[in-house]
Amino acid sequence: MLKDVITLDCINIDLKGQTKSEIIDEMIDILYNNGKLNNREEYKKEILKREAQSSTGMEEGIAIPHGKTNAVKIPTVAIGISKKGVDYESLDGEPSHLFFMIAAPENSNDSHIELLSKITTLLLEDDIREALLNVKSKEEVLDILIKNAEKDNENSSLNQENNNSSDSYQVLAVTACPTGIAHTYMAADALLKKGKELGITIKGSSGVKNELTKEEIKNAKGIIVAADKNVAMERFDGKNVDIVGVKEAIKDPERLINNAINQTAPIYHSSEDSSQTSNKFAKKPKTGVYKHLMSGVSNMLPFVVGGGILIAFSFMFGINASNPNDPSYNYFAKLLNDIGGGNAFFLMVPVMAGFIGMSIADRPGFAPAMVGGLISLNSGGGFLGGLIGGFLGGYITLLLKKVFNKLPESLDGIKPVLLYPLFGIFFTGAIMYLFIVNPIAAINTGISNFLKNLGTGNLILLGALLGAMMSTDMGGPINKAAFTFGIAMIASGQYAPHAAVMAGGMVPPLGIALATTIFKNKFSADERDAGKTCYVMGLSFITEGAIPFAASDPIRVIPSCMIGAAISGALSMAFHIELRAPHGGIFVLPIVNNPIMYLLAIVIGSVVTAVILGFIRKNVND
Repeated sequence: MLKDVITLDCINIDLKGQTKSEIIDEMIDILYNNGKLNNREEYKKEILKREAQSSTGMEEGIAIPHGKTNAVKIPTVAIGISKKGVDYESLDGEPSHLFFMIAAPENSNDSHIELLSKITTLLLEDDIREALLNVKSKEEVLDILIKNAEKDNENSSLNQENNNSSDSYQVLAVTACPTGIAHTYMAADALLKKGKELGITIKGSSGVKNELTKEEIKNAKGIIVAADKNVAMERFDGKNVDIVGVKEAIKDPERLINNAINQTAPIYHSSEDSSQTSNKFAKKPKTGVYKHLMSGVSNMLPFVVGGGILIAFSFMFGINASNPNDPSYNYFAKLLNDIGGGNAFFLMVPVMAGFIGMSIADRPGFAPAMVGGLISLNSGGGFLGGLIGGFLGGYITLLLKKVFNKLPESLDGIKPVLLYPLFGIFFTGAIMYLFIVNPIAAINTGISNFLKNLGTGNLILLGALLGAMMSTDMGGPINKAAFTFGIAMIASGQYAPHAAVMAGGMVPPLGIALATTIFKNKFSADERDAGKTCYVMGLSFITEGAIPFAASDPIRVIPSCMIGAAISGALSMAFHIELRAPHGGIFVLPIVNNPIMYLLAIVIGSVVTAVILGFIRKNVND
């Protein structure tokens, strides 16, 4: 069957197209010129319709455009290779080199659809992609795919036999993309293969294939719904369910599987409306303000952490050691400060803004948003202005996409390289300069002056609030809000708030680790082992180390952690601790202004959490 859907005349190992639009046309021409299509334009409409939902450009240089329509005469996969690579709006922003265009008739039988899609799942293997990039002939392409498809089929059969021998599955996975072709099966394969590596039994359900039973749902520890279309969800009521897009399952299957096994995914609650579907949930993170903000913050963090810690290290030679005119001047301190502050930390706001814009409007939104962030940075708008610049650039680009959508198709190639950046950067920059930066600069100055003039009592309350926020959802929106506030304060020259933030973030895992050590009869052997890991996580300022404990016993664990963290944050403020590094945990302790008192604040909060947990938890036997 494989030789039926991939023929030598539908393989081109030297594509000439230089843009996404040109590649699509070239691949469609391969199918049409070899009699695989009834109607070229109808099939192209279906391809572009799928691309409009989300780009089929994957990571690792792969793109898989696909369409399912009556315009297809014979189910086929056209294969194209571009040596130079083409910008295909891929997940990782890298050029695409391998193109698999799937053409499926509207009423294709399941075996044909699965076969067409199964071919693309082979591309999950690094060695197969590498081999395809180095072929010298069409025949080599076909040989590589046939040989590996046979091997993969044997492994899949073996895995299925092993899974069938189990009475229940630890994890269930539902995958579905709008056309039910490539991404549906790639997501399922990525999860199943990663599950095999981790020694976890997974049952994948693609469409109606391998339908999940009530007993399997009841016995599963967790469920993964990787879908870009409607999926019936009411059957998962009360279970831990991770709801993501199909690309996320392909990109990061291990995290999703671990969430399911550890039951850290959110518990799904079905509404009274039985038509409620995963798609309604999946749309929110794709368009929500929080998702865009977190995209900016997460991509900004490497600059913040690396640059901030380098700046902090420069202070070890003296607060003014990087100043050539100061008696304490040290060349290495200046080098550290120039790299960390003059460059890495300088990029913090523009990078955050750029990725917010990219999250909103894909790659065309990156440049206008990044320019908006840079304008804010250079005009006194700081962190807050960068946030506004990021959202402004992203939504202006979205508007431009709608406006330019009315232009002729022949101009599609110049939109991302000329029209979007030209008009996006201009309108974003003009609005930032004319309406945004001056008021935001005034607000930033006001906030800074307000914090400087706060009395000791109010500072302690602020520290307690920030510490408690860090422990409320341990890596969730409230935690990230406190962390982002702390970073913004560092950027504006206020170093005390972030000291309270880091103290509060270290307490939950450290407090739990102490509790598992001191009150052994309150924790199982597995929990005591996990507690040892929490020591390392806590000392490294990784609050998420406490999540497994919080998920299994939220009523006792979360309040205990919040109380201890609030005490640490309050003490940090009371001791007037200042922290110039945005991350690092115990490793940046030497560069705070009073390391002994800061350590004391963290220890006191951790002990309080441990003692509360020790008193309110029941013995394991009970």
